[in-house]
Amino acid sequence: MLSPDDPRILQLARAILSGFDKHYRLFRTISSEAKGRFERGDWAAVRAADRERIDMYDLRVREATELIARRFAGALSEEIWPSLKQAYLWLLYNHQQPECAETFFNSVACRLLHRRYFNNQYLFWRPGVSSQHIPSLQPTWRSYAPGSPGMQKVLRQLLLDLQILAGWEDLERDLGSLELAFAEAVPDLLNPRFGRQLQVLSSPFCRNRSAVAMGRVLDAGEQVPFAIPIRRNAKGELYVDALLTRRDDLDSLFSLSRTYFMVDMEAPASFVSFLSALLPEKPQAELYTSVGLQKQGKTLFYRDLFEHLKHTSDQMVVAPGVRGMVMLVFTLPSFPYVFKIIRDSFEPPKDTDRQKVEAQYHFVKHAERAGRLVDTLEFSDVAFPLNRFAPALLRELTEKAPTQLERSGDELVIRHLYVERRLIPLDLYLATADEAHARAALTEYGHALRELAGVNLFPGDLLLKNFGVTRFGRVQFYDYDEISPLDELNFRDLPLARSDEEELAAEPWYYVDPRDVFPAEFERFIFKPHQARLFREEHEELLTARFWQERQRRLREWPETEVAPYLQARRFRHPHG
Repeated sequence: MLSPDDPRILQLARAILSGFDKHYRLFRTISSEAKGRFERGDWAAVRAADRERIDMYDLRVREATELIARRFAGALSEEIWPSLKQAYLWLLYNHQQPECAETFFNSVACRLLHRRYFNNQYLFWRPGVSSQHIPSLQPTWRSYAPGSPGMQKVLRQLLLDLQILAGWEDLERDLGSLELAFAEAVPDLLNPRFGRQLQVLSSPFCRNRSAVAMGRVLDAGEQVPFAIPIRRNAKGELYVDALLTRRDDLDSLFSLSRTYFMVDMEAPASFVSFLSALLPEKPQAELYTSVGLQKQGKTLFYRDLFEHLKHTSDQMVVAPGVRGMVMLVFTLPSFPYVFKIIRDSFEPPKDTDRQKVEAQYHFVKHAERAGRLVDTLEFSDVAFPLNRFAPALLRELTEKAPTQLERSGDELVIRHLYVERRLIPLDLYLATADEAHARAALTEYGHALRELAGVNLFPGDLLLKNFGVTRFGRVQFYDYDEISPLDELNFRDLPLARSDEEELAAEPWYYVDPRDVFPAEFERFIFKPHQARLFREEHEELLTARFWQERQRRLREWPETEVAPYLQARRFRHPHG
């Protein structure tokens, strides 16, 4: 076996790290340019950059793998990889993104090695380099003392330090609004106390039509997290839209059911550490994903999952709810996620195949999700302990998706797996809800349809079983095999029957194109009578073709839209020019 300091091993380690450095250089460039796209109001470029960045990682891994296979004949020999891992570890000393570089190494190794070598000897199953207190040339955060110079002067400097190069609609007005909002959130903020400070991350968090300043008020060990969304008016002038300090607002802001943020980060671990202090209930896996480092998020999720399996004994079971016609869905009761496998075959009326289903999930990953589409992690060749599967679940998986399974000793390997946050299926939620909670959930369901329509998406299958309720009562959609762009559909009124025979016909007597949608039928197919009554109280117009046709017209006139990730009540009431 070659030693870690062998020139051939070092050359190969440098080639892998060079592939990662290229990836992160391009990732950081497209992320740092987000501020310029916001300043220009170039919303089409914003969407294009979002889509491009999602695919960057896989492209760089493929490039690195092909280069290594072409230039290093011994790279496919498993004997060299323990030494290669050690040599690579040496190269990460003083690296600015060591945790992400380790994940890149794992990705390359998994493409070149057989699955039996997916262990700590060959891969970074656990971190090899600490990502704490990385010496970054770019300061992670700036500090402001709110006492002596006056709060408005502090807030002015805080906003100007973001260096967003555009004029303000009315900066003095916004500073006054911010000062009042801070006084409400932190009543004694201006009292002179030793050590009290505002800390703000050095780069704004850009997404869609907003740039957000993320920070916290620190005082004697206590902290109040805050977010300041900044937007542009019709003239391109800046205005502060809100001050967000409530837990549910910040959770919604960082929900993975939304597009990932663009942030300029030299040392991402430092940014994520800061965010973890603001959002302690969010796993670091989700925070890495929220700033666009979804592969690092997947790595941390995978580690969390198997650490959880090590310390628990419950078995995985079929997930609660109506069985899907496309997916097999199971869950571990003690772990707040569901696991989804595509069935090997689909029974009528489903007219699709595996490739089309995978394409739908890829489409959703690149779409503007408006806070209403559950984010999905995608894995290959995941080896679970066989004894953690309940017998009934194991039988169902074996019967319905045998091509996706491989038994290896005491493990069950799943070849292709999707993972999502576990929600309460809306139909199950409504089955036990009182009238007040049922009304709130159905109102949320209608808002979900409206907001998805606002970003040019139509779920396709609107049955309540395909929607879920979050712990904050928000309704989200998670069944993607029939989702499509709204502007590709034809919303129609039901034709009037011309005779008794047509009225009583079992099948439609009129021509129906595959892309035709009849909103007048939603009520009959989706709701029970008492549910329909509650839904109509807030959303009766959703049952008309006219509503959806009007949404299509708006999309043609204003194609770049955004659903704000916080309530209208949180927004400052400013007239914007």
